[in-house]
Amino acid sequence: MTIRVGAVLPQRELGTDPAVVRHYLTTLDDLGFAHVLAYEHVLGERPAPGAEPGPYDAGNDYHEPLVLLGFAAAVCRLELVTGVLVLPQRQAPLVAKQAAEVSLLSGGRLRLGVGVGWNRAEYDALGASFGDRGRRLDDQVRLLRALWSEPRVELGGREVGLSPRPAAPVPIWFGGSSPAAYDRIGRLGDGWLPQVQPGPDLDAARALVDRAAESAGRDPAALGMEGRLVLDDDVHRTADAIGAWAAAGATHVSVDTMSRGLRSVDDHLAALAGLARALGLRAGSPREAAPTTARAS
Repeated sequence: MTIRVGAVLPQRELGTDPAVVRHYLTTLDDLGFAHVLAYEHVLGERPAPGAEPGPYDAGNDYHEPLVLLGFAAAVCRLELVTGVLVLPQRQAPLVAKQAAEVSLLSGGRLRLGVGVGWNRAEYDALGASFGDRGRRLDDQVRLLRALWSEPRVELGGREVGLSPRPAAPVPIWFGGSSPAAYDRIGRLGDGWLPQVQPGPDLDAARALVDRAAESAGRDPAALGMEGRLVLDDDVHRTADAIGAWAAAGATHVSVDTMSRGLRSVDDHLAALAGLARALGLRAGSPREAAPTTARAS
């Protein structure tokens, strides 16, 4: 079984030098990886004195994903993935415009991963409602697709339209790990990004997704699935883990190199180069070629 193998952009350890960002993206492309996935955090909160720190704070670097992927569109052939954009804390028409632009400038290489997020402080700072974010996400996804595909859409009592529109609607994938998220994935998603590893938990989640898809008159087999794993010191163990995702039905997997003590971007790339060799990845040629599909061993 084949699976597309990409990498999680090491946001917190990448830095802000555009030459370094370009070097990472072009080298990842040259190694034969299929895509790059970028996390999203607009703001980080400074922990109160004595409080338990969260998974990130205001001191952690996070590039804005759609701006970053616009930059990436010009320097590499990789598929460009948000994993995930916290859509309910953003204005949906503006996201539709930004995503359309990245899709157009990249030749249709954007895959928009979205989710509800968890950081109430970020929602509050952005003036967005936290309690109804799931319901709003459903409405926003429908609006995105309408704006991408229809010349006119009724919004706020007026007919409005997006121009330029992407050549085709941008694929929308969902993150999340709740029953409500699994229901949403089945009803509305082009694919999903599970937050559990292959095994009983993934099987249970997939059963809920499949049931929701069938109830909505959709084919569950048409949904993509992207796994995520942390790069092991032994690349062959990582290759085995990728194989487990492939056996579980994943179409994509992203490998995360953050928080492993790697001291430079070149260290991240060297670790990924070892994995590329273990998987037998080969860069596409010419540069317009579709992303490499690699067989996990």
